[in-house]
Amino acid sequence: MKFEKGNSFWKSRSKHGRDKLFSTPQALLDAACEYFDYCDNNPWESIKKVESSAGITTENKPIHKPYTRAGFIHFVGASPNWLKEFKKHCGEDFLAVIDEIENFIDNQQWEGAAVGVFNANIIARTLGLKDKSDITSNDNEITVQPPLSFNDVKKKLKEIDGEI
Repeated sequence: MKFEKGNSFWKSRSKHGRDKLFSTPQALLDAACEYFDYCDNNPWESIKKVESSAGITTENKPIHKPYTRAGFIHFVGASPNWLKEFKKHCGEDFLAVIDEIENFIDNQQWEGAAVGVFNANIIARTLGLKDKSDITSNDNEITVQPPLSFNDVKKKLKEIDGEI
């Protein structure tokens, strides 16, 4: 059977398109809280061998999981590109919740790295933090200039003010 041009079979469908992953900003926030609770209640375990006079034993130590965007997206069953695309088309109410979730994730990673729970180098890369150095080269000579100190910046600003 061939469908004729201009047919209206589509009108007989019970619904059109897929359901949204989250129907309300509150549902999104609730899912984020569930993810955070899951991470807190299911830590990784570090297994260390300990030598003592009684022999070698193993010691299990719980290690806190960092909250991550990728972990959250996986937890809610979304595709890796979902959040990026969702942010383009959602309303301001969803954007406010997404910003809050992302800030909470970044803050947990930052604080965990600051107190030594997480590897500071990995977290710095994840958060996009980096030390900058000015590297210049003339022929085969490479000169590395370290970042300016606070006093150097003040001195440069005074020089600039004097030129104006």
